[in-house]
Amino acid sequence: MKLRWAACRPPEGERAPSACTPPGTVVYAIGDIHGRLDLLDALLQGIALDARLRPAQRRVLVYLGDYVSRGPDSRGVVDRVIDWRPEGFEVIALKGNHEEVMLRFLDGELFVGGHWMDYGGADTLAHYGVAVDDPSCRDPETLAHLCARLRGSIPPAHLALLRGLAPSHREGGYLFVHAGVLPGVPLGEQSERDFVWIRKRFLVSDRDHGAVVVHGHCISEQPDVRHNRIGIDTGAYRSGVLTCLVLDGTERSFLQTTTDFRNGPAEARGEVCPDSCQ
Repeated sequence: MKLRWAACRPPEGERAPSACTPPGTVVYAIGDIHGRLDLLDALLQGIALDARLRPAQRRVLVYLGDYVSRGPDSRGVVDRVIDWRPEGFEVIALKGNHEEVMLRFLDGELFVGGHWMDYGGADTLAHYGVAVDDPSCRDPETLAHLCARLRGSIPPAHLALLRGLAPSHREGGYLFVHAGVLPGVPLGEQSERDFVWIRKRFLVSDRDHGAVVVHGHCISEQPDVRHNRIGIDTGAYRSGVLTCLVLDGTERSFLQTTTDFRNGPAEARGEVCPDSCQ
């Protein structure tokens, strides 16, 4: 596994974002992790190294959500999000759509839980010691049994983190959310559902949203840099590429963990924007 730093540039013909962090503040924003604790640990080491090389007085780490599902260690990722609190860092954890679905299942919405099983929910349950014999089963009694077992298995600290996830975070000219914003709606009037779930209407919009929106949720082979948004979900669970956007004043760069580029991102492209539990 390797770490690499890369420039943050828009595609040819696209304007660069115009925003900056508050004075003396460096922000590290991490895209969708989806159970890849190995990549997260390597990335956090890189962030700690990068932070030591910067004179910033304030260091902020923002997770953009989707800690669970699909990858090999959802529970370990949640543990790390809870525990990684180095001196001098502020840590903000945002809610992803997978955390929302997990919470709805824990609160007894069995239909939602059944849908989640198709998108990594069964793997997440297994990471908490709850085996799912048939992930395609939609029998209400079976789902209720799985829900009860998950409630009994999830540590209180994990549940507290999940229930306390923020829908958004603002730093200077940047707004951090999991999915995006609804174009044309003032930032103060946005709904949490759009912060967590929106896709196409946000991605195709050329509007000024009132801040440069930093988001995950929709996979792209490389970070997606536009004048009004920066997307950093590089499909870590399949690609082996977990991306962190580094913002320092008006400077922007990427820090990435890399394993094998040969198959992952291209395979993941087919999953960019279905109306599903992605």
